[in-house]
Formats: sequence, structure tokens, C-alpha cells
Amino acid sequence: MHLEFFKGNEIKPLGWYKKQLKTEAHGLAGNLDKIWPDIKNSAWIGGDKEGWERVPYWLDGFIPLAYLLDDEDMINRAQKYIDAIIERQCADGWICPCKENERSEYDVWAVFLITKTLTVYYDYSGDERIPEVINKALKNIYELMLKGDVSLKEWGKARWFECFISLNYFYKSTKDEWVKKLAMLLKEQGTDYSALFEKWERPINEWTFETHIVNIAMAFKAEAVSCDILEEEYTGLADKMWDFLNERHGTAVGTITGDECLSGNSPIQGTELCSVVELMYSCEMLLKHTGDAKWADRLEKAAFNALPATISEDMWSHQYDQMVNQIECVGFKGKPIFRTNGPESHMFGLEPNYGCCTANLAQGWPKLSTAAFMKTENGIASLVFIPSELKTKINGADVSVKSETLYPLRNKLEFTLTVSSNVEFDFAVRVPEKCKKVILNGEDISANDYIHIKKLWSGTEKIIIEFCREISLLKRPNDLYALSYGPLVFSLPIKGEWEKLEYTRNDVERKYPYCDYNIFRKSDWNYAFSGNDFELIEHPETDLAFNKSEPMLRIKAKVQKINWGYEDGYTNVCAKIPQSRKAVSEEETAEFVPYGCTTLRMTEMPFTEE
Repeated sequence: MHLEFFKGNEIKPLGWYKKQLKTEAHGLAGNLDKIWPDIKNSAWIGGDKEGWERVPYWLDGFIPLAYLLDDEDMINRAQKYIDAIIERQCADGWICPCKENERSEYDVWAVFLITKTLTVYYDYSGDERIPEVINKALKNIYELMLKGDVSLKEWGKARWFECFISLNYFYKSTKDEWVKKLAMLLKEQGTDYSALFEKWERPINEWTFETHIVNIAMAFKAEAVSCDILEEEYTGLADKMWDFLNERHGTAVGTITGDECLSGNSPIQGTELCSVVELMYSCEMLLKHTGDAKWADRLEKAAFNALPATISEDMWSHQYDQMVNQIECVGFKGKPIFRTNGPESHMFGLEPNYGCCTANLAQGWPKLSTAAFMKTENGIASLVFIPSELKTKINGADVSVKSETLYPLRNKLEFTLTVSSNVEFDFAVRVPEKCKKVILNGEDISANDYIHIKKLWSGTEKIIIEFCREISLLKRPNDLYALSYGPLVFSLPIKGEWEKLEYTRNDVERKYPYCDYNIFRKSDWNYAFSGNDFELIEHPETDLAFNKSEPMLRIKAKVQKINWGYEDGYTNVCAKIPQSRKAVSEEETAEFVPYGCTTLRMTEMPFTEE
């Protein structure tokens, strides 16, 4: 199925998704320009702080967040940054904040990122200045690369394909030959990810661009976004990468470990937050370019598990690295468990370890809206089930599709379709993986990847779809298992005590609510499954989907304590593999909750020995 994004202003959030976006707007992402020097006083707007990736990263999420919420103050604040960036663009098109004699040493990854961000801004705002600004910036890079004054290195080399987000826009509208020539230069000088599989075979305790988890998360989409301009056949490189990396470095929640580089499939290795939001974006782009429903399944798994778990419920603090089995979140006193990341990577805070995630986390929730509905050749597809409303036109008729749902915490979708005049189109609804049965308006139906309802629509009609799902066990390495229900993975929650840390370092203030935290465990964690009878319990609805104190969905399971033990040299990290699987307590019933509703947790667990 061929898919295209709707314009940014055609989709609006509803229900729990709107509440999630409002929480983000009231947290770090919505306030960095007020509190964080690297945004507030950035060189991008004439200040003396970081002038590379942090403002573009932040705007990339802040802009859609502002427009999705129709927040006039946020929209004006975004425009202030856009105006400042445009005002400082050089006459020859150079757009980044550096002196002319420094350009040859400047990593042009920032050019790719800011032009991508300006494309997002244009999509939502319709600001007529933007196409010419992007055109000048990209043509300038082409001319500098052609002369050899600028070449790809380090981050720009690893992320060459990110430039194609804006290049694709211009090539479709202009077919300018220089755009195609720039595309060829970028690929020639960029990293060839199809040649790196041998380097990804096993983790190494060494930092490299080729094994860097965020580069890899971005690179899943590399072939899909670049093949049209390059006039190359799409070979499915993303599928090959996915299968290879998940087998060797995958987690129970559909992400890849990387702390900071590929780290194997241990449940006590970390996954960087930047890689979570970039993996989501890659899935969104792959869904658009391939139409393959599996990318929506993979997107949902990351969005509904890893993303909410690694950011505090109020969205004022976050981790750099999250663990699947995470019994404490504290600053390491000695050597961190992580392969190349520092001792603060596991804490929650303003900018633990490094500030890239502080700026980049903003894009995760807002960009999910692009996958709620997409255009098809024959109509509309509903792909990722978040409550939202689409308003568009089909053959001259105004069409509204409203999706009301508590998915993934409930199984029912309710669509209300309203048309201004009779119009025929196909309304396609994705069928999630592992769905045992689909009920459409009260009747069982058979469907594979998509349900298709093609008809002449008139007035207002309702469609109710229910997905029948079952609890299952995900088999993980070393005979460990994780509970799964639809896209949700479930964890045994551990009670925690949050220790607030307020201080100033390097002129960056940590002050509540944007302070740092250690989280100490206050309940037992050393459990194993003692039976495979599981009971799903639906709890009362709340307006916050990933409510950490009152989860809407739980699974009851029988467990017993075991002598699990700690990883050698640590008292705040459980052992990768239990020391013993023999029960040392009576059987008890425990309530497992969605992974995204946890901070401290055990997710991959063994069964007790018979």
C-alpha cells in the first residue's frame, strides 16, 4: 500500500494522547527555552552557548507540539527562533552559526538537521519564506562539497541520509538537477550501513560511529528515504538490519541496546533515549515509504513501552539510558555498568550524562501523530491507534475521521466519519500483529494486515472495531521471559524513593521541577515466575495513559523469590542471569503493569525450577 503523510494541520490530538502532549508542553520540552542555557542562549539566536544540534533537535519536536495543541504562546516562541535563524542566514546560503573560516571544520550534520526541522515548520505553519531558506542552505552545501571546501565527517558522514528529508521535498516540487547531484555526493561520502553487519556481530567496549546506537536507529530509514532521488531500487535494507540487530542486541520492548554503542541483548545494558525517539521516527518514515504494517507494530511497541518508561510521569526529567531490568536509578560511584557512557547515565534529571537527549526527547510524542492517519491511493488509512481527528478533503468533499480509543490499554476503536457530501473512498484500518480475531460492528471478520471499508460515504457514520488479543510470553535469551499483551510489555514494578538533587554545575542550574534524582528501591525484586496462569485485570480509566501510580491494565501472575544476585561489583544492578532459579519463598500473586508505567522494574524473568 502506498502511503503519504497528511499536512501537519490536518490531524489534531484527542483524549489521552492530547493529555500526553499537554504534559510534555508543561514539562522539559515545553520550557527548555526558558531554563536551559543551550537553548535559551544558543548561538543559533545570537547567544554564546551551543550552536550545533541542540536548538534544531528541540525545535524538531517543539514545533509540532505547539501546533498540535494550538498553543499560541508556544507557536510564537517557535517563530522567534525561526526568525532568528533566518535573519542570520548568510547571503550565500550558509545557515549554521559559525564563522566563514570555520566552515571546513564544522560538522554539517547540523545543516541536515536544521533543514529537516525547517521542513517540519513549513508543514505546520505554511510560512512562505521557508522553501527559499532551505533551498539556499542546501544549494550552498552542494556548492561547498562540489568544490571540496566542505566534506562529510564524523556525525555528518554517519547521518548523511537525514538530509533527504528536506531534499525529497524539493526534488518532488522542482526536479532541479543539483538536488540529485547533492544526493549522490552525500551517499558517496556517507557511511554505507549495508557493509557494517560484521561490526555489529557482537558488542565491543569501544566508542565508534559505526556502532553508535543513535546513528543506527536513524539509519533504519536510510535506504527508504534516499532511493527515489538516487533512482535506486529499494532492497529492504531496513528489514535485514532489524532482524540482524534484534537477534544480537534487541530488547523485550522492541528497542536496540546502546550505552552508547551496541551492547548485546542483556537486560541490564542500557538503551539511550535519543535512540528510542529516532527509532520511532525511522519507523514512521518506513511505514510511509513501504506501506508495510509491521513498521506500525514496531513503532507502537517503542512508543507505548520504552518512551514513557524513560521519562518521568510529569515529563520534567529523563534518563539517558534505560534498562529492561532496572532495580535502581542512581549515579554510579565507581565504574558504570554501561560500555561507554558515564556514571550519571542512569539517573533521572535535566541533562544526565549528555544533553542531546534533553533536546531530542521532544519529538517522540508529537511526531507519532503523523502515523495516526495517512493518505492512500484510494482514501485514508488508520495506522497507529492514538485518539485523534483528521480533517481533510477527498474529491471536493470535506472529510472528518475521529478516532476515540483507550488503545493500547483497551481493545476497542471507535471511528466517527463525517462527510460534507457523498463521496466514495477506501477507509483502511491496520490489524495489529498477534491479533487473534477482529470484530467489526459486532461481527467477526477475517483480515490480514488491513481492514478495508470501501463504500460511498454519506453524512455521519460510526465504525466500531475490537481486537481480540491474548497474553503471551516473549522468550528472551538465557531462558528468561517477558509478559506481553498486544503491543504492551508488562513488568513487575519495584517501589522507589526519589531523592531530589538541586545544584549548579558549569553554569547550568538544576532546580525543582527540572532537578536531578536518584531513585532507590524500596521493595523486593528477586522474583521468578512460578506458573503460567495469567489473569488480565482492567482498572478504572484515567486521563493519563501511562499512569505510574494507577495503571489502567494489570496482569496477575504467580511468582516466588529466588537467589537472583547482583552483577559482580555492583549493589544497584541485578545480575544479568540469575545465580539460582530455585524458589526460596512461598508462592504469591504479583501484579505486573505495563512497562511504560514503571520506573524501577523487573521485565525479563525466569521460571522457578520444578
